Amino acid sequence: MNILTLNCWIHSIHYTLCSGVDWSILATGELERVAIGGTSISQRSPGREGYSARVECVDHRDAIDLVIATLTDPQHGVIDDKQQIAAVGHRIVHGGEEFRQPVRIDEQILATMRTLAPLAPLHNEPNIAGTEACMNLLPAIPHIAVFDTSFHQTMPECAYLYPLPYEWYEEYGVRRFGFHGPSHLYLSRRAAALLGRPVVDCNLVTIHCDRGVSLCALRNGVSVDTSMGLTPLEGAIMDTRCGDIDPGIPAFMIHAEDLSMTELNRILNLKSGITGILGRQVQRRDYLAAAMEGDPQSVLALQMESHRLKKYIGAYLAAVGPVDAIAISAGTGEQEWISRQETFAGLECFGILLDQEKNRTGAVGRAEARISAADSSIAVFVIPSDEERVIAEEVMAVLSGDCTDHAHRDYSFSRPGFKPVDRA
Repeated sequence: MNILTLNCWIHSIHYTLCSGVDWSILATGELERVAIGGTSISQRSPGREGYSARVECVDHRDAIDLVIATLTDPQHGVIDDKQQIAAVGHRIVHGGEEFRQPVRIDEQILATMRTLAPLAPLHNEPNIAGTEACMNLLPAIPHIAVFDTSFHQTMPECAYLYPLPYEWYEEYGVRRFGFHGPSHLYLSRRAAALLGRPVVDCNLVTIHCDRGVSLCALRNGVSVDTSMGLTPLEGAIMDTRCGDIDPGIPAFMIHAEDLSMTELNRILNLKSGITGILGRQVQRRDYLAAAMEGDPQSVLALQMESHRLKKYIGAYLAAVGPVDAIAISAGTGEQEWISRQETFAGLECFGILLDQEKNRTGAVGRAEARISAADSSIAVFVIPSDEERVIAEEVMAVLSGDCTDHAHRDYSFSRPGFKPVDRA
């Protein structure tokens, strides 16, 4: 029984095909530049040479069709035909208050998902486009929606409500939702396993650091606060997103530069964050290298993003109570020691002590590592996240009728003796 997981963006698609029996990875791949010309696909399979090609895809249907064709290709594929795909798990960023658990998709579910698209237009619209395309191409199998937001539905009202007119929440659903749920779920379960304790007995802070950045505070294994809000724009400084700013700034700049709301939204989402500070978009590794070489603007950007992360960590230590561990993952977290060093510097007063050698060398590739010092009262782990594994297991939970709440779900990656899958 093989499960295909899809993560569809505006101009890219990431996919994984895995076994629903032992969760082994059969293939992973991505398409870039969908619908804008020059589409490319890259696919990797364990023990086999990688495959890449350029094939024009004018829309998400073309792109999903190419994914299926590549998976079943006689030379480069890993399955004989599409009938060997038993189910598809779709990452859907925003589920609003309507979806607290993953669900099997039908026309009614799709209609509800469409009503939520304005809450995350840069994410939900391509998510839905990919879902509809895949359902048309693979109509005979179950399609399961796994929502980023559902993991955070355990937050109390005091954490998810904004100090705005209450009728905005009642009429429009304006509240904090949070995102990166599958990543925070995986990080928390792996951190608890590394501590040798059930997750329900753990207080944790998890940090998803990539192009999008979010933090989550967990008490007894469930989310009680998170940094992203109604949309994925709130919170930490990100690659192109501003994160927290004075709410008066947008109104001020609309008048100062005669901006439309569309222009302003584009600037806050695509021209701010590290990109805004540097004045241009650069590869993160190049920006960090420039910071270490002393480039003033790059140093400033690193100081700003680390300062913001430090503030959130401190706030969540206070909000959760005694914290057992902090787990950091994804692009920035697992690969860039300088970012971690700057982020955790100054938190020694909370009992957080990094082992600088382990921070530099112990978190390489996809290995899990404890980078805190032996006398640190709070453990710090670098844990490569596996959102696709979470989505695949959620698919199986829905199909088996075992879709209990997250805290008490029996995920394979939270069991003793689990070894992370080596990705192709």
